[in-house]
Amino acid sequence: MATAQRPFHLVVFGASGFTGQFVTEEVAREQVDPEGNSRLPWAVAGRSREKLQGVLERAALKLGRPTLSSEVGIIICDIANPASLDEMAKQATLVLNCVGPYRFYGEPVVKACVENGTSCIDISGEPQFLELMYWKYHEKAAAKGVYIIGSSGFDSIPADLGVIYTRNKMKGTLTAVESYLTVHSGSEGMCIHDGTWKSAVCGFGDQSNLKKLRNQSNLKPIPIVGPKLKRRWPVSYCRELSSYAIPFLGSDVSVVKRTQRYLYENLEQSPVQYAAYVAVGGVTSVIKLVFAGLFFLFFVRFGIGRQLLIKIDASSFTMTFFGQGYSPEFCPVKNKPNIRICTQVKGPEPGYVATPIAMVQAAMTLLNDASDLPKAGGVFTPGAAFSRTKLIDRLNRRGIEFSVISSSEV
Repeated sequence: MATAQRPFHLVVFGASGFTGQFVTEEVAREQVDPEGNSRLPWAVAGRSREKLQGVLERAALKLGRPTLSSEVGIIICDIANPASLDEMAKQATLVLNCVGPYRFYGEPVVKACVENGTSCIDISGEPQFLELMYWKYHEKAAAKGVYIIGSSGFDSIPADLGVIYTRNKMKGTLTAVESYLTVHSGSEGMCIHDGTWKSAVCGFGDQSNLKKLRNQSNLKPIPIVGPKLKRRWPVSYCRELSSYAIPFLGSDVSVVKRTQRYLYENLEQSPVQYAAYVAVGGVTSVIKLVFAGLFFLFFVRFGIGRQLLIKIDASSFTMTFFGQGYSPEFCPVKNKPNIRICTQVKGPEPGYVATPIAMVQAAMTLLNDASDLPKAGGVFTPGAAFSRTKLIDRLNRRGIEFSVISSSEV
């Protein structure tokens, strides 16, 4: 990673966008943390100097830092202008890319960063984009010694690091994990911004291309340790949570599986099977969800609904992990799993509070804990990049809390 002759350690690209504003505020908050390291020179980047200045002024007012605007650099660049992206990348050690949907706007930033020796972190929840970037840029990034790390927001740091945390806390070999996401809405209900809505629609609507990409990759399957994890019905009941659940259709399963492949192939760790679900509550909630699903599929099919914007209100999330495995003296070949473990990751509102926290702490880890990252650069999942770092400790201090609920032999 280049660090020496570059004016900025970190640049927030798309800082005037909806999510980018929250990420900018979180970077500014991190820089005044009394427990943190010395302040790092950083900048915001986007198309409009006026809008970027406005973002800094609002952050300064909210954080009580009247001098913030004069402390942060401003870089003018446009996703449609590759030369401007190159100039941005040349000035930074690390770019935080907040411009989505990444299926349409992500690759030019990755390309500019790799070619100019700059690391990049994004918050994409689009599996097709994430996996395509690996196949196109992993070797190039490794040759340059830079790190391209996708899905470093709510998609998919809680799930990816949650599985690693569960593995680390089990006294034995973890073989399978099921996670259940519960989102607690505020008084005015759930919220989604236009850009986030587009990313969800694009990610879900691009399944055919993702299938083609995976077929072309021709990867050998990693071994299954212990009984094969069975898929649950489209609507199932979780007795432990007293809630009905449906499969989680985000990027978590794709990301966790890629991480487990990396840990198996590169660090010789036993791979963990994974499935992800969303806890939706009682029967009434299931009925509502059926109609909501039809509504969502309608928008995916016809490409409309792009202007949806619902007011943000306070909410939070809990992701519960149910793991099973074997104690050290137990052989997984002939025996059923004899250890159960339950862990949780809890945090604030997922999209615009937890995501900036996760992204910025991933950035601080990359900049400050380089010796614990994979030795060579490349395109990585969060779990592959940060499995040996202190990122979980950083997240715990920022309100995304990892904990063990129970652990027992069967």
